[in-house]
Amino acid sequence: MTVTRFGFVSLLASPLLAQSSRDVFLLAGQSNMAGRGVVEAADKQAWPGISVFTKAKTWAPAVDPLHFDKPEIAGVGLGRTFAATVQKQSPLKEIGLIPAAMGGSSLQEWAPGGPLFTNAVERTKAAGGKLRGILWHQGEADAVAGLESTYAERWMVVMTALREAVGDVPVVVGELGRFNAKYAAVSEQLAMLPVRYARTGFVSAGGLQAKADGVHFDAPSLKEFCRRYAHAWLMLAGNW
Repeated sequence: MTVTRFGFVSLLASPLLAQSSRDVFLLAGQSNMAGRGVVEAADKQAWPGISVFTKAKTWAPAVDPLHFDKPEIAGVGLGRTFAATVQKQSPLKEIGLIPAAMGGSSLQEWAPGGPLFTNAVERTKAAGGKLRGILWHQGEADAVAGLESTYAERWMVVMTALREAVGDVPVVVGELGRFNAKYAAVSEQLAMLPVRYARTGFVSAGGLQAKADGVHFDAPSLKEFCRRYAHAWLMLAGNW
């Protein structure tokens, strides 16, 4: 399918689009990356030049939910609005999103060689294109005594292995929801990553709201979070 965008013809997630022409982003972490925001009609409208790598490992128009970790509750997440925001800075680029997050997953479950890590690597390699960044939101499952204080060290082990496997690209991490005080210690660890780990950005969750469950960001907050992720990535990316 084709549409006209900014006076040029743009492929809308066409299977004929050469894989190498896409700039792709890996989406990793747990449920707030996958997204549990309420999906509305507008979230089902495809945007030109933005596609998603499906569970079947094919490219399709990027509509929410992008993730398929838990289909019965998957919703708006950290993906589409990020892509749209970075695309505004370079409107002719074709952007691909690779969903790999898993709701409820701990950092230990992302250990190199484990199923989640392996799946993320395999999907990234199968997607083709040029990997431009890794978006990470995870840590709620590690907000327990005995794990909080070591989060950064353990995260760096995971991310070093992931970069070695898929490419040394910028990484953007997000603060956990301020609406739950028990997340504060892990968020402090996340906030220090940019000074401890090269080419890493940290995004504030200030002012963002939770759903009634007190765990997941609501859809408007996730879209705002996406914009913040995009701005952080653009700062790291340099020439875009």
